[in-house]
Amino acid sequence: MQNLGLIQTLSQKLSPQQIQFIKLLQVSTAELKTRVEEELEINPALEEGKDEPEEREEELDEEAENETSDDDLNIEDYLQDEYSGYKMQGDGPNPDDENKEMPIAISSSLNEQLEIQLGYLRLEERLEIIGKQLIGSIESDGYIRRNLEAIVDDLAFAQNIETDEVAVESILMKIQTFDPPGIAARNLQECLLLQLERKHDDGLDVQIAIRIIGSCFEEFTKKHYDKITKKLGLEDESLLKEAILSITRLNPKPGGSSSGLVRTQYLIPDFILNNNNGKLELTLNSRNAPELKVSRSYSEMLDAYGKSDKKDKKLKETVSFVKRKLDAAKWFIDAIN
Repeated sequence: MQNLGLIQTLSQKLSPQQIQFIKLLQVSTAELKTRVEEELEINPALEEGKDEPEEREEELDEEAENETSDDDLNIEDYLQDEYSGYKMQGDGPNPDDENKEMPIAISSSLNEQLEIQLGYLRLEERLEIIGKQLIGSIESDGYIRRNLEAIVDDLAFAQNIETDEVAVESILMKIQTFDPPGIAARNLQECLLLQLERKHDDGLDVQIAIRIIGSCFEEFTKKHYDKITKKLGLEDESLLKEAILSITRLNPKPGGSSSGLVRTQYLIPDFILNNNNGKLELTLNSRNAPELKVSRSYSEMLDAYGKSDKKDKKLKETVSFVKRKLDAAKWFIDAIN
């Protein structure tokens, strides 16, 4: 025998405005501008600029309420479309923006990156000091032009470490395996060879390129390709062309910013703390949030519907779309505020 009963339950459901607000709380100041631009793209009822006068805004709210009751628009019909798939990623500051306050830039220098890689070798303290001395001798273009004998003297006088050129060169060869390829070379020939040796297994053209730089560097610099062909015994001229092409693709200045090793990260604060005559004032950094308003043309379209024939099915569908976009624009503006 089945028993019938009545159970009363209480459940909480988030409104669209609350959903919008919660999602925006997850967005940092740096991402907010991107998030606003995304909303402006997907919602034509949302525009940049100052909002309309308060009287007009109240009229629009009243009209919106009336249209909701007339058309029995169900919020569930478009809730998922408007709020389910917001993207939260940002792309950092736009260099075209005219910012009153410049963001803080944190950059990792080439030497810092090389010292991090040196730490991965887990050398004993004495050898690590030699490595740091070598890294400190690397010039901005990535080369070590100071001879090893002078570096040995530097270690003796500045670091109180007695060593010889053989020991220093052994550490140098380890540093030359670091990124970017070609770093810590003593001349252009060594720089190109270091890069090519990392690509040794890439093909026959790279192997020939290694032979060209290693055995025919002078001829290569003078573009005496016929002498190179004869010296290396190359019968296929196309192989020489491919090898030369591989060489020309190398980076002659591995310490330059084009290597991609040095990166700059911009820090944009979410809050700003000001000292106003000894009183600390905490304010939200809202410079990435432009003024937003509801589109007047979309509002007028909704207003015109109230004076039209509401029995037109196609017109009703159009107004339903307009209503959804207007509500979404208002909710977004409220959430931003």
